[in-house]
Amino acid sequence: MPSWIRACTTDDVEPEDVIRFDHEGRTFAIYQSPEGEFFATDGLCTHEKIHLADGLVMDNVIECPKHNGRFDYRDGEALGAPVCVNLTTYKVKVEGDDVLIEI
Repeated sequence: MPSWIRACTTDDVEPEDVIRFDHEGRTFAIYQSPEGEFFATDGLCTHEKIHLADGLVMDNVIECPKHNGRFDYRDGEALGAPVCVNLTTYKVKVEGDDVLIEI
């Protein structure tokens, strides 16, 4: 059954940035959009399992630091070679200053 887990605070993630969140052996990436919304995806690139938190965020796209594969972090869509498998995304809610993800 899914549960809500506190991933970070709203101050931990700058707009147009990403941070890493590890929980029970899994890695997630938490993003803040230019509009101030929060999003969460798997934290590893689907191409070669590189940490996305080391990547570059531009608009609503995360670029993997190894081979420059790009994903839309809002829906996980792989945006072209070398990535062809979408990222899993997770529901996010903000309660007070806490950012929670449903896993």
